[in-house]
Amino acid sequence: MLKALIVEDEYLAREELAYLIQEHSSIEIAASVEDGLEAFKFLQESDVDVVFLDINIPSIDGLLLAKNLHKTARPPRIVFVTAYKEFAVDAFEVEAFDYILKPYNEARIIGLLRKLEALEPAPPPIAASAPAAEAAPASRTVNLAKGDSIIVTPCDDIYYVEADEKVTLVYTAHDRYMMAMSISEFVSRLPADSFFRCHRSFCVNIHKIREIAPWQNSTYIIKLYDLKAEIPVSRSNIKAFRQLMHL
Repeated sequence: MLKALIVEDEYLAREELAYLIQEHSSIEIAASVEDGLEAFKFLQESDVDVVFLDINIPSIDGLLLAKNLHKTARPPRIVFVTAYKEFAVDAFEVEAFDYILKPYNEARIIGLLRKLEALEPAPPPIAASAPAAEAAPASRTVNLAKGDSIIVTPCDDIYYVEADEKVTLVYTAHDRYMMAMSISEFVSRLPADSFFRCHRSFCVNIHKIREIAPWQNSTYIIKLYDLKAEIPVSRSNIKAFRQLMHL
């Protein structure tokens, strides 16, 4: 059974959220607190699987608290619950699971709870005395921003990624998402067995490649299924690309 912490300084909002969780899910509410410092102290002594976190709270604001939780050995999933639309992009920097706007929409909450219940509880942290292990593989899903929502997206749905000045554009078959981070930071979240950094400005899902066409200076242009994009392979990456694609 998943355990949750509610961090909300408004009494009515806190009570309404607790009611919706208890009414529509089997998630156990481990505690409800009013400010960020109280939440941080609670989480130092207790593990939960998800934190329902308001942003505008006393002591430590929700975004700062989430950034600190994201660095812990067993970070809980973060669901922001807020009246402010403008923090949605910042929420992605801490890989928030979802972003819920107040006043609550019951159907929206029910959908979120079902997604949470479909997940397994996070594994316990590795003991300090345990031998060093290989780095954990990148997640098979990433959080993408679309309007005020966070879309939990399978990495397999991503066709390619493109750097555009200070942001990164992420392309699926039907959508384009804009992420407020560098392409290097975003690519680090993708599984290395499926994505190849073919150019300093592009990273491509190798399973979406439809055609590899010769290009200038003995390099290649990559063409993808479903999309009209043509993605270059830089000379510095040509050897690795040939090996990867058995050219």
